[in-house]
Amino acid sequence: MEESKQIQCPVTEALKILGGKWRIPILWKLAEEPLRYNELKRRLAGITNIMLTRSLRELEQYRLVERIQHETVPPNVEYLLAEDGKKLIPALNLIKEWGIEVIEEYPFSDKN
Repeated sequence: MEESKQIQCPVTEALKILGGKWRIPILWKLAEEPLRYNELKRRLAGITNIMLTRSLRELEQYRLVERIQHETVPPNVEYLLAEDGKKLIPALNLIKEWGIEVIEEYPFSDKN
């Protein structure tokens, strides 16, 4: 008898890819426009160079972000949403709208 494969939950798998503190904020910034590394870092208050580099590499591995190296002097690297990353934006917009409703209905406190 052949062992059956366990079916993974698509939502859980997607959240594993998008999880972490910085991946969604990076995707949001790149949804606005392609950005160079330092421009992206300036727009993400509090992110370290190590975390930005690691997060960008992981997002590249998942084919959500593309890294374009322009052959200029000095070298210029730009990051932009890949096609798979662009597909996420409508879903993230829905989550954003839901979040706005939740915040309005259940105000959160920083006192906890």
